[in-house]
Amino acid sequence: MRMFSVSHKTVFVVDHCPYMTESSRQQIECDMLTKSRAQGVIPLAPVSKSLWTCAVECSMEYCRILYDIYPTRKLVNYIVSDSEFHILNSWRQEDQSVQELMTALAAVGPPNPREDPECCSILHGLVAAVESLCKITEYQHEARTALVDLADRVANRGRIICLTNAKSDTHVRMLEDCVLETIQEQNKLAAGSDRLMPIQQCELVLVHIYPQGDDTLVSDRPKKEISSVLSSEVHSVRAGRHLASKLNVLVQQHFDLASTTITNIPMKEEQHANTSANYDVELLHHRDAHMEFIKSGFSGVSFTTRCQKDKGDLHMAGSTSRDSGLKETVTLKWCTPRTNSVELHYCTGAYRISPVEVNSRPSSCLTNFLLNGIFTFTPSEIIVISHMLSCHGGEIFLHMLNSTRSTLEDPPSISEGCGGRVTDYRITDFGEFMRENRLTPFADMSLDAAGRPPIERAKAQLERHTRYWPMIISQTTIFNMQAVVPLANLIVKDTMTEDDVLTCQKTVYNLVDMERKNDPLPISTVGSRGKGPKRDEQYRIMWNELETLVKTHVGTSERHQQVLECIIACRSKPPEEEERKKRGRKREDKEDKTEKNGKELEEKMWTQDSDRLKGAMEREKEDQSESEVIKDSPDSPEPFNKKPRLATEEIQPLEKSKGPVSLFSLWTNRITQANSRKHQEFAGRINSVNNKAELYQHLKDENGLDVHENGKATR
Repeated sequence: MRMFSVSHKTVFVVDHCPYMTESSRQQIECDMLTKSRAQGVIPLAPVSKSLWTCAVECSMEYCRILYDIYPTRKLVNYIVSDSEFHILNSWRQEDQSVQELMTALAAVGPPNPREDPECCSILHGLVAAVESLCKITEYQHEARTALVDLADRVANRGRIICLTNAKSDTHVRMLEDCVLETIQEQNKLAAGSDRLMPIQQCELVLVHIYPQGDDTLVSDRPKKEISSVLSSEVHSVRAGRHLASKLNVLVQQHFDLASTTITNIPMKEEQHANTSANYDVELLHHRDAHMEFIKSGFSGVSFTTRCQKDKGDLHMAGSTSRDSGLKETVTLKWCTPRTNSVELHYCTGAYRISPVEVNSRPSSCLTNFLLNGIFTFTPSEIIVISHMLSCHGGEIFLHMLNSTRSTLEDPPSISEGCGGRVTDYRITDFGEFMRENRLTPFADMSLDAAGRPPIERAKAQLERHTRYWPMIISQTTIFNMQAVVPLANLIVKDTMTEDDVLTCQKTVYNLVDMERKNDPLPISTVGSRGKGPKRDEQYRIMWNELETLVKTHVGTSERHQQVLECIIACRSKPPEEEERKKRGRKREDKEDKTEKNGKELEEKMWTQDSDRLKGAMEREKEDQSESEVIKDSPDSPEPFNKKPRLATEEIQPLEKSKGPVSLFSLWTNRITQANSRKHQEFAGRINSVNNKAELYQHLKDENGLDVHENGKATR
């Protein structure tokens, strides 16, 4: 294993030629007193930085982030190139700081616009960068001393980042050829020297800087292998904020960093001490701090981060997003602390952080919170604790907390796997699966018809058996059914016979017969309310799962395809049968609805007709009592409002009535028939004609008198 990666050595080569004094054309407003300016005061004109200033500032930000996260073992050598090269620092650890580089750059000063452009070239700095990469660093020397017998495993690799203003693509290719030739020459010299090391790998990153508003003369190009020791990539970037964003992305790519944005940080406003506002701060750190996020796939997962210092802690909950398609960031929300400082957290890693905008007020406030123990709390709901920000020895670390089961706890049982406290694993089926796929020694290493050795055949069999194998009982239906066992055992075979196909088809037909008989299925109702899905839905789930199982093996042979075709044919109903079934369901629903409405109407009519019948019977009793009081005499007038009773013969049987018969008629007929059997019918009603009975029929025979219509008797 070779030691020291490409990121161990980084050489910055910054162009110091006169054309770098050109303005970047990104204006900066200097007049901030627009409201309180006195009369007659001329406002200050906006200024713009030069290409040199932009290159220096962005390269210093690159170095600052690198030194914050990797204070050791990641080295930078800074070179300025004009008519000659100027090396501003060395590979020694004491020279690795932003202060050293800024002091050296101040001594160099800005480019001289009156200098002869013909004498200035970026090639001087590129040649010096290759020579610098061949020098041995302290860490490489220590490794070679410790591994005397394995000194050849100590690799010498590095990266060159060149900030210049190229003329064209041809100019870029000329710079690449120059670097390749220099590497070849220096490797020859280093082969015969004890103080130099040959370069095994070099990455050249050319950043073409041009003013805003101009058209670029150099096209972008991704990483390209020029030779076995040199690879090159080209970036054409506008000066100003675009260059800063590009180098921010490059430092993340070169040193495997990741971005975390902390949102909703409450901070006191200077103008209004009693109010606070929420700010966002972006931090950079090693990518391993997002390992749990990467395992979770970012999708649909909500996380919480805790920030702790001495007397309190702060929580953050967040998600992921993309910033302009260039980089990935994890957004964490600042929340109220729920624990004290004495609580011991189980951390799986701690990584240094570096704010992206170190001079901004939110970044400064966040740093002071962690360094000085000053906190502001806001209530929030905690979801999962995943990270903690804490200060150790004046340096801020992002701790990755274990959000799953700790390795310090007792090992989980088989019913508590990575999915949590799940208790319905197919443990018995898994034991049977292991027995069917045991590996045994194979004496004869003969190949099969396909030319595969025994180990490959065993791998192929294991792959076929695990194409579709649910682990939880509640997640499967067919593997809980004894009727599907023959098909499930045969479909995983590499080759199937005609008898196997017939057995599978017979299994499918048995399932169709079960569905026709509406037999129950072993559907799990865990986590569902009520009795679970209906019977039709249960069979739909079963058929879908069975089809999924067979489809995973359909490409094995043609006989596997026949089994799938049988399932599809049994699932698909003929159109007329489906339509008939649908009409039958509609008719049954309509009949059920009609029967239900009829019962409700019958109950309502029964109540109303019973009340009316009760009132009619009471009135009839009152009329009978009044008729008994009146004496029978020839002068008695016929009652005016008295209603004649219905004759028994007028009551028509139910089967002879035409049209619908009301409940009142049914009830009246029943009462009349019952009453007629309790007493002897009135003789006058029996002998009446058209419901009229003649009174005093025998008066003619008494005393020989005749009765006239006026009621007076005559002889």
